[in-house]
Amino acid sequence: MKKFFVIIFSILLIDQVLKIYIKTHFKLGDGVFIFSFFRILFVENPGMAYGISFNEGYHGKIILSILRFFLVFFISIFLYRNIKKDSSKYFTIPISLILSGAIGNFLDSALYGLLFNTGTIYNQEYKKWIPYIGISKINYDFFEKNRGYASIMEGCVVDMFYFPIIDTYIPYWIPFFGGYNFQFFKPIFNLSDVMISIGMFLLIIFKSKIRNVKIL
Repeated sequence: MKKFFVIIFSILLIDQVLKIYIKTHFKLGDGVFIFSFFRILFVENPGMAYGISFNEGYHGKIILSILRFFLVFFISIFLYRNIKKDSSKYFTIPISLILSGAIGNFLDSALYGLLFNTGTIYNQEYKKWIPYIGISKINYDFFEKNRGYASIMEGCVVDMFYFPIIDTYIPYWIPFFGGYNFQFFKPIFNLSDVMISIGMFLLIIFKSKIRNVKIL
């Protein structure tokens, strides 16, 4: 059990340190080039992993945050039971990675509206998410009203990894596709998203070695 706690806690710590550093040192939309195909680019995401939207709007955001809570809750119980049953490490380690990623993004949604003084918020009048200007600061009076930019469960997820592996202009003379800029890979994501993806990938490639799994 201790080994899995260390895995999850270590990933969460790195994930949150990265997010808090980016949020408190970058303006929204700012970034730096690491390589031509890899950039740090700060965006805030009210939706799901890799910027996937979920029922766009305020109510969709709240529903997603609640779903994240239940997802973390059930995966935690599921993992705990399988660790106690001594299920295959080919199963429990990937599930630990998925759980760490799920917790990481849930913390953003649940607490970042309280933790920071500015952030992306939903405007009911214009029916869209409104960005902010400047660099966010940490709200040290965490539980004092009107100090954060939003209430509990209303925070946006901090994303920063951007891999435009292919970024080129397609000449206009090419039929159907010409005259447009083509980019691959577009989504901007964070360490939590990476851990969820790695965990799912490991479950797929090691599925033949997974034994003794407790479902209920």
